[in-house]
Amino acid sequence: MMKFAWIAGRHIDATTARANDAKVSTLEFRRSFDVAAAFVGLTVCAPVLAAAMVAVWFSDGGAPLFFQARVGKDGLPFRLVKLRTMVVGTGRCGTNSTAADDPRLTRVGRWLRANKLDELPQLWNILVGDMALVGPRPQIESEVQRYTEAERGLLALRPGMTDFASIVFADESAILRYSDDPDRDYDLLIRPWKSGLGLYYVTVRSVGLDLALIVLTIAVCVWRPLGLRGLSWLLRRLDAPDDLVMVARRDQPLRAVTPPIPLSAPVSWP
Repeated sequence: MMKFAWIAGRHIDATTARANDAKVSTLEFRRSFDVAAAFVGLTVCAPVLAAAMVAVWFSDGGAPLFFQARVGKDGLPFRLVKLRTMVVGTGRCGTNSTAADDPRLTRVGRWLRANKLDELPQLWNILVGDMALVGPRPQIESEVQRYTEAERGLLALRPGMTDFASIVFADESAILRYSDDPDRDYDLLIRPWKSGLGLYYVTVRSVGLDLALIVLTIAVCVWRPLGLRGLSWLLRRLDAPDDLVMVARRDQPLRAVTPPIPLSAPVSWP
């Protein structure tokens, strides 16, 4: 079995991740919960999705949905679906990271991204089994090819719509605003922490934690400070490394480090 990571002294691989699942609940229960939640979510959000699709179509006459190849569990590819937020044809050019002032964004797309509504169609990916509600965010193949050995541990689980990192970096586009090289700044300021948080999630995953992260995701959408305070409290309760608790607060400037965060070696904060 390929070694994926050492996190807080614990060896992580796909077998370990599956064993963590079995301690709390069966994989069948997790899948049933995801399917039920995705079905209810699509039903409840159908009017919002329909209105958003019409707005995208009216903005420039292009297709409202955007499909992109992403890498899922065990490195298997799947087609992720989102509401299109960029001008037609830009999905194959430009940077991989998107700043809030990215000129490729349409006016409607910028609003959809700011409110995270472009992610709603991924409930379909959950329904068909490509994704889970909670798990590390899926990346494009070129990004996965750049993973360190440790970061490949993120592929041990189904990717999700939300996780620790999704809450902490819900403002990712704003962080990259005014950057002259969004991909470089993403690699230095965001990717290491996202990977560290994702790998830590693999080690402590449970049904109860997933429910807490869903609640905190909703909280951060309603009032960001409340969601961040709740997440930092949760990480402390889980006895997470101090660095992850610190970054979850987001009350200090992000430090540029090399991915992934070496969780056993604390990073210096101001």
